[in-house]
Amino acid sequence: MRKEPLEEDLDYIARYPLQYEQLKDTTVLVTGATGLIGVSIVRALIAIGNIHVIALVRNIEKANKLYNRYELDNIDFVVSDITAPVNIRKKIDWIFHCAAVTTSKLMIEKPVETLLTAIEGTRNILEVARKSGCKSMVYISSMEMYGAFKDSDTDITEDKIGYIDPLKVRSNYPESKRLCENLCVAYMKEYGVKVKIARLAQTFGAGILPSENRVFAQFAKSAIEGKDIVLHTKGLSEGNYCYTRDCVLGLFTILLKGENGEAYNVSNPKSHTTIGKMAHLVANRIAYGKIKVVYDIPKSNVFGYASDTKMKLNSDKLQALGWKPEIDLENSYKRMIEQMKINAI
Repeated sequence: MRKEPLEEDLDYIARYPLQYEQLKDTTVLVTGATGLIGVSIVRALIAIGNIHVIALVRNIEKANKLYNRYELDNIDFVVSDITAPVNIRKKIDWIFHCAAVTTSKLMIEKPVETLLTAIEGTRNILEVARKSGCKSMVYISSMEMYGAFKDSDTDITEDKIGYIDPLKVRSNYPESKRLCENLCVAYMKEYGVKVKIARLAQTFGAGILPSENRVFAQFAKSAIEGKDIVLHTKGLSEGNYCYTRDCVLGLFTILLKGENGEAYNVSNPKSHTTIGKMAHLVANRIAYGKIKVVYDIPKSNVFGYASDTKMKLNSDKLQALGWKPEIDLENSYKRMIEQMKINAI
């Protein structure tokens, strides 16, 4: 009998030829452990085995629901507000700092909290890394930190940087990512913290959370329910995507093989497309033409969407470490939707 897509992915990660022996019998701190990236990392660490995980969460009830199917002998949940100093008595060997505001609407409605969660939270986790003398920390940044580019600058390597308007409220997210990256470098320079930076493309796949409402989940739910996909923009913004399994393996590669103080794009170049084209792919290839794409564009940006971007993330730097993304956009949707149906999402 074929396994569920999520189980297949976790088995694949556990068998992947990485230096997992470095993680055995050590302690890994994962912040934002009830968010998509955090929960994906924790699930993978459980699958690898013989690793003690400290999962930092804000809501223990949510955590219990997300992890109720797993053996939790090697996991400790710590309930903490990331903007306050984090007190963990056990020595931390490795850190994935994933905690951040990721909902566009909240970035508009709670801009101060968005900034403080990023800046104060990252400082507090860097302090944990400094005091523990941890072996390696990965800060989860975002492709949004690049900002906007001219049409001629679409192939984005880690040494390029675009424009962000600091007077726009929605800029709080990309600006905070830039500042937190520099804060990581500052802690490395002044305190010797061994930290790397992962600039993530939009990541999705088997195992998304029940509360997920970002555009990829909305498209998937439309396909499952047989409802038209409604776009609130022209769909011209170019998206960079990565399947969850590929992303997690990229993050492990950065943790174990990346250079301190360096940033790495985690993206599948073959999954690069516009929002509009992705919507039509789901309508035509995933829903087999039984639904269509309709446009309902408001006069103001009430949904908090980022400005249209035109760039393609280049992941050659990460691939030079041995990582290679394998799941394309269409199969990302197929595996995600299969798992959503199993989990009744």
